Amino acid sequence: MVAERFKEKVVVITGGTDGIGLTTAKAFAAEGAHVYITGRRQERLDEALREIGNGAIGVQGDVSDPVAVDRLYARIQQDHARVDVVFANAGVSESAPIGGIEEDHFDRVFNINVKGTVFTVQKALPLMSAGGSIVLTGSGAGSKGFANLSIYSATKAAIRSFARTWTVDLKSRGIRVNVVSPGMVLTPAMATYLQNNDGAEEWMKQAIPFGRLAETEEVAKAVLFLASSESSFVGGEELMVDGGFVAV
Repeated sequence: MVAERFKEKVVVITGGTDGIGLTTAKAFAAEGAHVYITGRRQERLDEALREIGNGAIGVQGDVSDPVAVDRLYARIQQDHARVDVVFANAGVSESAPIGGIEEDHFDRVFNINVKGTVFTVQKALPLMSAGGSIVLTGSGAGSKGFANLSIYSATKAAIRSFARTWTVDLKSRGIRVNVVSPGMVLTPAMATYLQNNDGAEEWMKQAIPFGRLAETEEVAKAVLFLASSESSFVGGEELMVDGGFVAV
């Protein structure tokens, strides 16, 4: 029997059209939540909604555009007038060596990963009350150094910092903020990367203590834990879901 920890809860998931976001949306919906997802491409958004089922609703838009974020919450205000859970998951990963970083690369990655997260959370707050939970998507890259990922890694370090400071900012309102930080996960984007880079999968398996990449379902379970009352005394934390890669 499927648990119903989120029955009638209103859950917002940005970047919910594939990978971790889509799997997590399915998990919330299966536990009775009213799920709202965002995505930049309407066609893919429609496909994701069919996969999620359970009355999930999609609002097309780019989180780096505050107007699009306003449109998301206006729809939720109209439908439910509240938000119980925010999973600020939308993000982009791009690589560039320090000598090859260009302004558009910097702006694009920071605008989506950092600016998008800030306004996704800020604009949800008028609809949130005590007991609400905010989960941010970080990355092991925010804690370890990887060649050519300085800009991406910096955005994820910022996400980790947000969880600490926002925990203090929101403690009087009873809203918790935490980070889930996946390691190497078998998402569609990762599958494409592995196909185009011989030897990458073997290197990853050797680098990860558990000897394999994560499934998106394993990350989703961590998100639902952080969003639920089961983690009621957890705040400002970063939960690594990386098979021990950062810790060991």
